[in-house]
Amino acid sequence: MPSVTAADWTTYHHDNSRAGVAPALAPLGTLSQAWEARLDGAVYGQPLAVGDRIFAATENDTVYALSADSGRVLWSTHVGTPVPRSKLPCGNIDPLGITSTMVYDPATGLLFALAEIAGGEHVLVSIDAATGEIRQRRNADPPRGDRLAHQQRGALNLVDGRVYIPYGGLAGDCAKYFGSVVALPTTGDAGPISYTVPTSREAGIWAPGGGTLIGGSLMYAVGNGESTTGYDGSDSVLALSRDLKLVDRFAPATWSEDNASDADLGSMTPVLVGGYVYADGKRGVGYTLRPGRLGGIGGQVSQATVCRAFGAPAVLGNTVYVPCPDGPHAVTVDPSGAIKVGWKSGEAGGGSPVIGGGAVWVVDVKAGVLSALDPATGAVRQRIQVGDVPHFASPTLAGGRAYVPTMRGVVAVAGA
Repeated sequence: MPSVTAADWTTYHHDNSRAGVAPALAPLGTLSQAWEARLDGAVYGQPLAVGDRIFAATENDTVYALSADSGRVLWSTHVGTPVPRSKLPCGNIDPLGITSTMVYDPATGLLFALAEIAGGEHVLVSIDAATGEIRQRRNADPPRGDRLAHQQRGALNLVDGRVYIPYGGLAGDCAKYFGSVVALPTTGDAGPISYTVPTSREAGIWAPGGGTLIGGSLMYAVGNGESTTGYDGSDSVLALSRDLKLVDRFAPATWSEDNASDADLGSMTPVLVGGYVYADGKRGVGYTLRPGRLGGIGGQVSQATVCRAFGAPAVLGNTVYVPCPDGPHAVTVDPSGAIKVGWKSGEAGGGSPVIGGGAVWVVDVKAGVLSALDPATGAVRQRIQVGDVPHFASPTLAGGRAYVPTMRGVVAVAGA
């Protein structure tokens, strides 16, 4: 595989900042469908782009390398049998295979995918990106609870030779699951390390963006826990060291109400905006936090009503484009940490935005439409139909194209 450049997209939202910016994308052209690759299952994770290849993984537990130019399958590797919905205690993906966004490691030339396989085992698979050969399969089950009750949706992170894997629950919040992060080295036989939220149940780490690397710590959004009386570490932004020790934490003063009403912070990946950590979730309140001192319970710098946020935002300078059900909202963070809500696109959204070529790109997950928005006003500059897409779909921007995950595979849009 070639060496990685800034034009490549090797992890969710381009890099571990999760800012979602394609720095080398040409200015917006006329959008048209370049190709569609119909694969053996739905693609929930963001495709990766490295050189002349696009990598995608399906809910049928198959990993593909596609030609970026034509969509032709260069290789495919079936890594296991996915879990049928009938074998799960709840959920809304059938079958349940590879849901999260993979990560590519240029140091080893390996592609990493987390596959859920029949019986509920969670397996980290290392694949030679050049050939599709499986180099290693390692158990990466969450450390506590019923493994069948856990769903691995959050994107994988690669930091200092380790792959980090967050866990949440299934749709319906059933059975015994615990929010946790498991990490394994990229190569070798060393066992996993892990962190588990100290709750009696739930507190899933499931936002699609996985962890964000901020100031040397991995920061994760945590969902509601079972407790409404004694604080249990849920409904929070966690800062974990690279060896998965708790460094810092923030939770809203409303954590008890959030837990009781499923109105938690766990639905959106936190990001760094204008020097502050920005977090938002199901309550619809945005918070700014000091990255070196998150503030504990109620310790935010500022807060404002924004929207009920789901997925992962995109960031350019001191502006964050927040993923809202009715389309992205542009939010600025000033030097004091104050939040100002700008334009609201007014377009049906639901997907997680990205930025490139002078546009904000977002997928309308209900209509199956990819839109390019004006970053200054939110006005639609162009749009194109891409077909049925999964929840929280987010396009990849590379090589003058947008690559969109769909319920049938991947669609490439030219003119991006």
